[in-house]
Amino acid sequence: MPYFCNVEEVFGNRKIIHVDMDAFYASVEQMDNPELKGKPLAVGGGGKRGVVSAASYEARVFGVRSAMPGFKAKKLCPDLIFVRPRFDRYKEISSQIRKIFFEFTDLVEPLSLDEAYLDVTENKKGNPSATLIAKEIRQRIFDEVGLTASAGISINKFVAKVASDYNKPNGQKTVNPEEVIDFLEALDVKKFYGVGKVTQTKMYQMGIYTGKDLKSKSEEFLIQHFGKSGAHYYRIVRGTHLSEVKPDRERKSLAAEQTFNENIASEIYMLERLESIAEELQKRLKNNKVSGRTVTLKIRYSDFTLQTRSKTLPYFVNDAAILLETAKELLYQDKMKDSVRLLGISLSNLNTGKKDTKKKEEVEIIQLRFDF
Repeated sequence: MPYFCNVEEVFGNRKIIHVDMDAFYASVEQMDNPELKGKPLAVGGGGKRGVVSAASYEARVFGVRSAMPGFKAKKLCPDLIFVRPRFDRYKEISSQIRKIFFEFTDLVEPLSLDEAYLDVTENKKGNPSATLIAKEIRQRIFDEVGLTASAGISINKFVAKVASDYNKPNGQKTVNPEEVIDFLEALDVKKFYGVGKVTQTKMYQMGIYTGKDLKSKSEEFLIQHFGKSGAHYYRIVRGTHLSEVKPDRERKSLAAEQTFNENIASEIYMLERLESIAEELQKRLKNNKVSGRTVTLKIRYSDFTLQTRSKTLPYFVNDAAILLETAKELLYQDKMKDSVRLLGISLSNLNTGKKDTKKKEEVEIIQLRFDF
């Protein structure tokens, strides 16, 4: 039986900002090397084995996107300039940006080096307007770091994240409480969390194109056709996304992988590569002082299709020898369908979880109006 309550009883009149840096890696490279400004730029490899990690807005005009093979990006944009990634530099800049965030609130949840959620419901500046806070944060980042950022502002993380894409680059959008439902109903379903290409196609085939279409379906219908995700879709399209901004967001997994200069067809050569990958993963696990139970082998074939194979162990591990032995078992679990261009090992089900002893209840939210 659902529990009905006032939104304030659950999380108060929340004001959430999602800050997303504009083409972060590429923008850092253009900032550090003025000769690259205004030119189509890709961070990553441009050879036949390379992959685009990030693209400048000048490159995106030609259709260049992250995760795209370098040779394809070059075909789309012959004048594309490739630069090698400098993750130490990106981490340095990201740290400067986060210091700015913490001047406004301690409730900061980083999603990656270039984006984060901020809960500014109660903030250190005593400013009641989340819209003005977002504007000030973006201006501070530009003045002190030299980069532009975009932001979305709303009552929950989901709506704020979607809104941050609306006026990119160097813009922001506020979705006020009374606007949330209309905003969600007009949204293309591909914008909803968990709706990938396969689910998007399935929804389109069912005549579900927008949030309004999605909202017209019962929770039972959505669960029947989309499993547990159906209940998630049912809630978020009604603006009842309750996830709080968690500054101590726990790491879910750690991984190491390698892309090869030439495709590998021999399993013997694959085992040699897996040994060094397992050693690198062990180093990362010990640096982070964590262990895990679920080992996943990642295989990307020469045609760019991806396959994963997993095994959960009865104990926590962080030792390279055990990681390698498990990855070896997974490698031989099934025949390889083609030559391989990338191998990776990840460890999840980490020993960082905190058990929540509080009983969770179903909640239906009534949105309240408040100043944004």
